Amino acid sequence: MLRCARNDSLVPVIARSGATKQSRAADSPVIIIHSLAHAIAALSAAAEAGRPVTLASAPDAGIYAGPAWFGALVAAARTAVPEAQCAALIDCGDDAGAAQAAIRAGIEGIIFTGRSDVADRLADIASQHGARLLTTRPVPALDLGDAFFAAPEVLHRCCLEFLHAV
Repeated sequence: MLRCARNDSLVPVIARSGATKQSRAADSPVIIIHSLAHAIAALSAAAEAGRPVTLASAPDAGIYAGPAWFGALVAAARTAVPEAQCAALIDCGDDAGAAQAAIRAGIEGIIFTGRSDVADRLADIASQHGARLLTTRPVPALDLGDAFFAAPEVLHRCCLEFLHAV
């Protein structure tokens, strides 16, 4: 059974100047996706609820799966559910190379948990490309990982229930 949890936590975002400010991750509920089926279910529920969502990768997915995979997954989901509004957020852990690849791939939100001096440089590069860099991972609002093989209607229902609850 999927458990939907509320996400009200604020996360630090490195601004271009390197100063830290508080911001909600994409100002929308965060749903951790692990597959195209997850992304489509999340976007279908978001469109039905009339709410934007943030599609976030699993921890370190930018390292082991890569930004190209995540970018293609998000693009395919957006094509499948064009009426949905969403932001994308890929976790690159402490791998600066993966974070740079995510910037080059056009991912709009990148999580980098490495050294602060590297984060400052990456934040500057990201801002030049219209992306934002977070230095901590937002507490997941809904992680669909436990439902990797769930039927699409089960995923959709869980996402919709979550969006109505937050």
